[in-house]
Amino acid sequence: MGNDENIDSTLIGKLKHLWNNGLLRSIFMLLILVLGTFAFQRFLIIVLRTPYPLQTPISNSMYPTLKVGDLLIVQGGLNGVDVHADPKNGDIIVFRHPYSPGEFVVHRAIEKYVKDNVWYFRTKGDHNLYPDSWVISERDLIGKVVFIIPYLGYIKIYLGNEIGISIIVVLLIVFVIFENLDLLKRRDEKNRGDGKLKLNH
Repeated sequence: MGNDENIDSTLIGKLKHLWNNGLLRSIFMLLILVLGTFAFQRFLIIVLRTPYPLQTPISNSMYPTLKVGDLLIVQGGLNGVDVHADPKNGDIIVFRHPYSPGEFVVHRAIEKYVKDNVWYFRTKGDHNLYPDSWVISERDLIGKVVFIIPYLGYIKIYLGNEIGISIIVVLLIVFVIFENLDLLKRRDEKNRGDGKLKLNH
């Protein structure tokens, strides 16, 4: 029993030491950041009813209404009835590219009609001279833009891929190392001092 208490007290003491020196605190804060980001994303997916609640334009086809680097908040769970179509004031919708379903397009709904109980849309970029060559169905609809945050979309453009995530992980590791460099130096100096004492004995 006494040995177990000594082990527990030693472990608690080491954890306190790490916490006071910042290492455990830094790791804890990073975990909170990662979990908080994941939880926020899940929250948006549930509330906005789409797996793609955050989008950003990658071209100037909607300029000046939308600019490259804007962060778009997208409301999903819609059908054709929920979308207002008009050449000037129609909803800005996000939909799968008809010729490349893995890509998303952000354009204005300028016209809609129903055929065989399915809604179809004609779309156009505000900056483009002519409407898009395609007609999309409500099945391709991801959602409509309900809010715009300038500049924050650059984070998604440059960091929202595998390379960007790798860069973030590396930067976080470097941050933890630099944040606790003093602790590592002191530990190294202590180990060297203990080695010298053993040699002297």
